[in-house]
Amino acid sequence: MEFWAWIGSHWLDLIQSGGIIAGFFAVRKALLWEARVRQVGNSITLTEHHRALWERLLADPQLGRIINPDADITKKPVTPAEEMFVTFLILHLSDTYYATEMGFWPRLTGLARDVQEVFSLPIPRAVWEKVKHLQESEFRNYIEQCLASESDVAESLS
Repeated sequence: MEFWAWIGSHWLDLIQSGGIIAGFFAVRKALLWEARVRQVGNSITLTEHHRALWERLLADPQLGRIINPDADITKKPVTPAEEMFVTFLILHLSDTYYATEMGFWPRLTGLARDVQEVFSLPIPRAVWEKVKHLQESEFRNYIEQCLASESDVAESLS
């Protein structure tokens, strides 16, 4: 009987507390949903930038040498257009790296391998060596680790 008497005198407090708790759960769900939506938006944006960058490479015949593993940069030095494209590529990769580090973008399996493959090419490697001192040390270290593990991968394949 005491229980029902207590409820009878505190029913308004119980309803208010229940409403507050329900409100917290609703806000939590809304925040989680918003975070997912933001992550999808970030994913779409980075993918669009990635596609636009590589479409530019494919559309411009002057940039074709960038992905040529036999490009001889001693005979024909890196052109300003090639350097600009690789710089855009580095900036895009930097954005992706920091978005991943901050949790706005999931860790991509194979990203280190992509970095190895692209920056092992003569032109991207030359441009990287020229501009790496301008990059944040954390990002620069990441790229250098990817490139260092390139020799590990080559040794394990032999």
